Amino acid sequence: MKRANDQVGFLIMVLIWLMSLLPLYGAPLKVGLVKDYARLNDRSFNQLTYQGLVQAEKELGIRGTAVVAKKDSDYLFNMQRYARGGYDLVIGVGVFMTEAIKDAAVQFPGTKFLLIDVPVEGFPNISSAIFASQEISFLAGALSALVDRDQSIQLPIRHNGILSIVGGLKIHSVDIYMAGFFQGARYINPDIEVLHGYTGVLGNPVVGKQLALSQHSKGSDIIYQLAGDTGLGVIEASKEANFLSVSSNSDQDSLVLDHVLTSTNKLFNVAVFSTIEETLRDNFPAGLVLYNLENGGLDISRLNKKVPQYISYRLGQIKEDIIDGNIRVGMEIPVWAKHQNQ
Repeated sequence: MKRANDQVGFLIMVLIWLMSLLPLYGAPLKVGLVKDYARLNDRSFNQLTYQGLVQAEKELGIRGTAVVAKKDSDYLFNMQRYARGGYDLVIGVGVFMTEAIKDAAVQFPGTKFLLIDVPVEGFPNISSAIFASQEISFLAGALSALVDRDQSIQLPIRHNGILSIVGGLKIHSVDIYMAGFFQGARYINPDIEVLHGYTGVLGNPVVGKQLALSQHSKGSDIIYQLAGDTGLGVIEASKEANFLSVSSNSDQDSLVLDHVLTSTNKLFNVAVFSTIEETLRDNFPAGLVLYNLENGGLDISRLNKKVPQYISYRLGQIKEDIIDGNIRVGMEIPVWAKHQNQ
């Protein structure tokens, strides 16, 4: 009798599990991605977002399409077009799509929307994926300071206690990145100097290269680029002028071997895939959804092969301290750092 009851219990558990998967095998979910004018293969935000959509097509059986806006006014137009076309989920990326996605959400309450990298609350049909990018930047700052401090490391740097950051637009999401880098660098070396500046433009590697070369002329041999595909100019400058760069939002190590220290990544692909999967399960995550080191929404790429093992180990310890709350990383640029502008 007990054995029969066990079998019945097991069958009930299997049935419950199968029922939980039913949404995945119904009519294909239609997902539309609205992109800005940058390329889908920009080795940065756009590419990661698109990768998440493609992964969902392959693994979850959804129907996904992407459209690239030619101008700002196209954001709302493209979202409206998707909603009128019966799309279940519409995705937008970045601060410049905030108002468009809010307007579309009000106009089409039956359509769900995902806004990536901008905090938006109060809409039952908007999920806002935000990232604790200060955490991953703290690791990048600590790594850079550790490498700068060790005179024995055979890399193209002067070990002079000067680092720098090339930002893109002066917006909150970029400043959060910067805040973490400043804090991580000072955590290792309280006397380190960190120059920083903004290109003020998108999609212009020439401007990124010019700012990087200017910072390099002032002593910086490790430059953190936070400028999207404008930052590709920083990577190019590192090879030309023989210094190190830290890239962001995709693994750019292969572009200039031996001149990239590491890459920090906000995994937009994880946010896209996760939101699609939850929507399929009729569990759309409205409101703020935080991605951080603890839940795998951030990562740091492999370190330059010349970085000693002890630094890799120390970085792992720092990461665990952040996850455990032993190191708390602020989201605001420290007062001392504001005076080291370039």
